[in-house]
Amino acid sequence: MHPFATYVLKSYYKATGWNEDNLYANLTRSSSAILDFTVPKGLHLSVSKSPNALFRTTYSMNAMPSLNGSVGYIFSSCDLDTKNSGNVRIKEMIERFKVYDQPRRPEGKEQEFLAGENVTSRDYLMYGRLYLPTGRLDALYSTRLSATIQGLVAVISDPPTTREPYTRRGNTSNMMFHLQHDAGKWCTEYTYSMEDGMLGFRFLHNFGRLGVHSEPVEDPEKATPQTKGAVKRVDEEDAIEGGLRGRVSVGAELYFSALERSAGMSTGIRFTTLPDATPPSFQLPNSSSSPFISSSSSGPSQPPTTITALFNPMLGHMSGAYTARVSRDLSLSSRFDFNVYSFESEWTMGAEWWLRRSNSQRQSERTDSVSVDYPPILDTREDVNGVVKTRASSTGDVALMWEGRVKNMLISLGIVSDFASRSKPIKSVGLELSYFSSN
Repeated sequence: MHPFATYVLKSYYKATGWNEDNLYANLTRSSSAILDFTVPKGLHLSVSKSPNALFRTTYSMNAMPSLNGSVGYIFSSCDLDTKNSGNVRIKEMIERFKVYDQPRRPEGKEQEFLAGENVTSRDYLMYGRLYLPTGRLDALYSTRLSATIQGLVAVISDPPTTREPYTRRGNTSNMMFHLQHDAGKWCTEYTYSMEDGMLGFRFLHNFGRLGVHSEPVEDPEKATPQTKGAVKRVDEEDAIEGGLRGRVSVGAELYFSALERSAGMSTGIRFTTLPDATPPSFQLPNSSSSPFISSSSSGPSQPPTTITALFNPMLGHMSGAYTARVSRDLSLSSRFDFNVYSFESEWTMGAEWWLRRSNSQRQSERTDSVSVDYPPILDTREDVNGVVKTRASSTGDVALMWEGRVKNMLISLGIVSDFASRSKPIKSVGLELSYFSSN
């Protein structure tokens, strides 16, 4: 489940028109949502409040295995349409498999003039969190420098404790600077870390044509005949007979640490099918039988699929992942990791299954409450009330997690086990409760 601060940051990116998915760091985001999901540890409680559209507070507490907590504050320069935990879309709060829309060049903020002078202000977001009783402080400042350039400053201040004497490696205080340039067709990112003097450069290039500025088709409330016709059904440059049709993205990462006198690099490639080539089943008339009904006369449509490959030549690490949605509610993923120097390998597979309310549950909720404006029956976006994720690897690690909503509370419940260990087969069990509201 996304923390409240992450949900606000995503809402800020959406409000300002920034595409965080067009970064090289998020190249494997679709497969990682299924194969690398985080299971809560112990008992975690969080409560957040939005007194107004600009300012927000969040409080969290870990009751098990040790007692600690944190207090956070968020301020944004623009109004953010954040929902309550009782009516927010479940899929907006969960990292999930998704075939992202075609990259688009970000549009700048509409300029404002007063007495012939440009008074347009820059959008920004400030976030700070204090952890108790350790006294650690995390801070983030994000601002749009132009229509295609964004700057971020992240700070971690972790004071030394009496149990851990001050040493260079014991103190984790650090400040990092990020400069991101997104042109739609390509995206670059420059980073600098003050702790070890590390300089980094990331680059991602998308082949094919850019998408038009229209709302994503996978949102049924915003999918109109005009917007459906504005988005291409298939990328003409990749349209071939047979096989999957989509687009290819290639990226690389380079970094150098002046203090450690070390360097590293990695390269990656991603193939993803076009989301508009396979609209969700609820967008098609008379589509109760199969989510892969053909939307054109060219033949059966393709399942949403993402294929990624990463290679780190210095460490000799190779990774390949294949993820696809095989039905409306089920997505499967598989990944193979291999090291060319040690010949160590690991195979991981996982699944993501969405749970929906039945017709009787929807009718009973309509009868019990008259103050809630429910969407029509045909709009199944709000029918989702939870998701079950599971993964297993060749090393013996198995994880199972359920995320959903009970009344106005978002809940995550999971377990991690290690079948290779006879002394401790259950590694951890966790429960996370989250509640937030806004005026």
